[in-house]
Amino acid sequence: MGTILSLKNIVKVYPNGVVANKGINIDVQENTIHAIVGENGAGKSTLMKIIFGEEIPQEGEILYKGKKVKIHNSLEAIAMGIGMIHQHLMLAPDLTVAENIILGEEPVKWKLFLDSKKILKKTEEACKEFGFEVPLNKLVKDLPVGIRQRIEILKVLIRNAELIILDEPTSVLTPQETEVLFKSLKELKAKGKTIIFISHKLKEVKVIADRVTIIRDGKDIATEDASKLTEHEIAELMVGREISFERIPEAEKTGEAYLKVNGLNYINEENLHVLKNVSFEVRRGEILGLAGVEGNGQTELVEILTGLREATSGHIFLGEREITGFTPRDIRELGVSHIPEDRMENGVAEKSTIQENIIVDRYYKKPFARGMVLDWKKITEHSEELIKQFKILAQSSKTPVSALSGGNIQKVVVARELSSEPKLIVADQPTRGIDVGSEEMVHELLMNARDNGIAVFLVSADLDEILKISSRILVIYNGEIVAEFDSPAKVTQEQLGPYMLGVKRDKH
Repeated sequence: MGTILSLKNIVKVYPNGVVANKGINIDVQENTIHAIVGENGAGKSTLMKIIFGEEIPQEGEILYKGKKVKIHNSLEAIAMGIGMIHQHLMLAPDLTVAENIILGEEPVKWKLFLDSKKILKKTEEACKEFGFEVPLNKLVKDLPVGIRQRIEILKVLIRNAELIILDEPTSVLTPQETEVLFKSLKELKAKGKTIIFISHKLKEVKVIADRVTIIRDGKDIATEDASKLTEHEIAELMVGREISFERIPEAEKTGEAYLKVNGLNYINEENLHVLKNVSFEVRRGEILGLAGVEGNGQTELVEILTGLREATSGHIFLGEREITGFTPRDIRELGVSHIPEDRMENGVAEKSTIQENIIVDRYYKKPFARGMVLDWKKITEHSEELIKQFKILAQSSKTPVSALSGGNIQKVVVARELSSEPKLIVADQPTRGIDVGSEEMVHELLMNARDNGIAVFLVSADLDEILKISSRILVIYNGEIVAEFDSPAKVTQEQLGPYMLGVKRDKH
């Protein structure tokens, strides 16, 4: 087995002075799945952009198939047989799947018009060759993210890529979609493709990777066969300290019910009954975890609780005050913070700065406003303090959010929401896309909030997370609460599974 790609002493310094890569050396063997892991901001994405020609290193050499190459742009990388699927998918939502796959290489007739028949034929042949099933005539905007991920891979494969880079490909996928993706990646490896897999999910790395390289602070720390390292060992190499995977301590006491949901129903625009008579309570000083396969009403429930969507019927109370139908701002004013599942769509304004994103819910309050005038000194001080506390890797609070890594964007959202002096935290996938060290920090912060008498409603597709930090667990299936567990320490993933899949149901 030969080496398809060698990176030798790669150094990348951005114009703003940030040193992303500090002399990185990696060899990737052909016909393998090579994982690259590291903390958010460790330099993983920058390194991949260098391989794909989107960034140019100041120092170092790239050898591809044994020859020294200089890759000046992505077109040159594609011509060499290198393809990349970015962390945030880059598809045209108003085009069909087939049009997206063939974009830039469209067959034409009479040198003027797109040849729709050839487009369909070529994309059908690609789907058949690589074993990908996608609805070629549907618009991309109407499809779930798991299918969009497959479309991105087909875009790369149809251009004859031999080396495929996937940057955090599972950060927005459900466990079921991840399973489908991994099956596809293993089939591609069997067909002779080489895959570089960027991830922070160590359990996934152990499942999919042949070899793993750990990057810390812009340097390669170790490269080893994935089978020779445990998750704990990889985590410690990533962050440079011991990481706890143990369940957090139980709360010493809980208070009265603060969030009360009674008989909530939601029927969507397509007349589907998405939520069916949902009732539950979240007490002060507890973390109530909601487990379930994504797509069973969790998104709609969270959006109704936070005012982003209106319930068809039912009632929501904060304490004794009914808030059913309140606007998002009214609900926030009552002390509800919301970490949304999609940070880019609902969590941040990516072209705005970190400090603008942090004060978006408090810019009109003291000490950030003096009458009609913003006090930028106070805003900057507050933002810089949160950047330090939440370990957000950025040059300053004036850095645009778009310049941050995905995990650091998530930290901006978490910092804003947990610093808003909430009485109730609605945390929807709060650690999605962040590394194990940052995940541990978020869990500790939620535990501290719980211990300070704050009610926490946790929605997560990560069962490890649900079991690690929940005080109680509810299971949702097909829009209904089908089970409740009062002692999470005694519950296993295997016990939750049948309820999540609708096979079992608590008779009460």
